Amino acid sequence: MAEQTTPIDPAGPPPGDPAPGIPAPPAAGDRQVIRDALGVGIAVGLSGFAFGATAAGAGLTVAQACALSLLVFTGASQFALVGALAAGGNPFTAAAGAFFLGARNAFYGLRLSQLLALPRAARPLAAHWVIDESSAVALAQRGRRHTRLGFFVTGATLYVLWNVTTLLGALGAEAIGDTGAWGLDAAGPAVFLALLAPMVRTARERVTAAAAVLLGLGLLPVLPGGVPVLVAALAAPAVLWAEDRRRPRPSEESPR
Repeated sequence: MAEQTTPIDPAGPPPGDPAPGIPAPPAAGDRQVIRDALGVGIAVGLSGFAFGATAAGAGLTVAQACALSLLVFTGASQFALVGALAAGGNPFTAAAGAFFLGARNAFYGLRLSQLLALPRAARPLAAHWVIDESSAVALAQRGRRHTRLGFFVTGATLYVLWNVTTLLGALGAEAIGDTGAWGLDAAGPAVFLALLAPMVRTARERVTAAAAVLLGLGLLPVLPGGVPVLVAALAAPAVLWAEDRRRPRPSEESPR
């Protein structure tokens, strides 16, 4: 059988497009990953303004607010901590709630440690940047090169911008005085809800969120500040237990 060949377009491929059968250069993929990572880092990093203002409204100094962003660097946990303190909660209870909320990052780290496969010396820095956003961008990539690129560009952008905006937000709130008079005391809860809303997608997650809200608000008048947040975490295992009870059980072995 004679070999068949595909006719070649004498005009050639469009300018800038790779020739047929030749993959796009790695630089093109790198630019896309960097663009996506910068977009996520900048969009989320700007919410540091709200955290700085909320922390100042909760009674933290500028140095304390900046130390939280530098050393803790997980927005949801930071908002939970200052929110509990602003409500008059015990510092240890507030810290416990923030700790349990931030514990999810450890599960991200278990997966990312295999995908990133970083040298031992780089692991402490990488561990500090394991948060929702850097994990999401890294896990969306294909190949170790792009996974590393997405993780570190997102982490670096977000870390720098989050800390700068925390400082500016805390200084601004300190300068204007009473943050409640300006409505800035609502900034923290609003941003916290904005961070969580995209994660509530399935019916199970919506039921869990509703149960947590009912528990938290229902117990707020009777428990010390910060404790209702911890109790609200019981909504997740409760929903899973109820779902398991409703799941049909395997039928008994039918007689032959």
